[in-house]
Amino acid sequence: MTIIFESILPIFLLVSLGVWLKHSPLIDLTLWEGLEQLGYYVLFPALLFSTLATADFAGMKTDATALATIGSVTLMSAALLLLWPMLRARHVSAAAFTSIFQTATRWNGFMALAIAQKLYGPLGLSLTALVMTLVIIPINLYNVGVLIGFNGGPKGLRFFAFKIATNPLIVASALGIVLNILGIAVYGPVLNAIEMLAGASLSLGLVMVGAGLKVSDALRPSLVALLAVFLKLIVMPVFMVGTAYVLGIRGDSLLVIALGASVPTAMNGYLLAKQMGGDAPLYAAVATVQTVVSFFTIPLVLTVTGYVAAG
Repeated sequence: MTIIFESILPIFLLVSLGVWLKHSPLIDLTLWEGLEQLGYYVLFPALLFSTLATADFAGMKTDATALATIGSVTLMSAALLLLWPMLRARHVSAAAFTSIFQTATRWNGFMALAIAQKLYGPLGLSLTALVMTLVIIPINLYNVGVLIGFNGGPKGLRFFAFKIATNPLIVASALGIVLNILGIAVYGPVLNAIEMLAGASLSLGLVMVGAGLKVSDALRPSLVALLAVFLKLIVMPVFMVGTAYVLGIRGDSLLVIALGASVPTAMNGYLLAKQMGGDAPLYAAVATVQTVVSFFTIPLVLTVTGYVAAG
């Protein structure tokens, strides 16, 4: 537990730095939106591409990993939809439900990759990137679908296809895997340039996570926000680790899957909530509380999974 805690501590120190910088006079507030766009469209895709294009997938149970991760996200999504009538009866709005749905299914890739690299080295980084690639399409399909279905807006396969085809994380991940499978090496200087961008992505991304949080929301969370925290930080790890274990995944691979399931939600869902009629303030509140609580639940999940993985 101590080793896991000390490995996670630097990640949360960078998140805390982001919180402080956002409220300090040192940096102009207008800079943060540009940094978010830089991270989303350039830095994070560079990390995913360089990791997946050069990863050695030998020994990884990719089929079982795909089934476990996609299956768990699908199971959680179905469970949330079944929960909707009960929430509606308790006067939870459709917009609020979409934010519950998003924060219970999305996960923060910046934090997962940073912790995986710290705890498990290059193998952990590669497997985490692979897991992200596997779940990013179904997660976006389910979340965009729920936002459209509950809040109105354009519908149809063409709209879904456009959202997926223009997602920079999906494009970068798919391109990296294709080049890896085909054995096509990226020209050395070009790969070095991409890796330099990737090197800046995790630290800057964690600072931006902190900048996007609202500390005041963590001090007085609503019952709806606490429900979303419980679903993401407890229920999702149980779903994903349980499914992976049944499919025969053990060792560090199971731990990396547990890590991906146990990190808090991604901040890009907040932008989607604003754009598509979701409850953006609720999303921000849940993301803040999840980030704070995950400092304690991630070590717990990884410790418990460690005992399971060794069995």
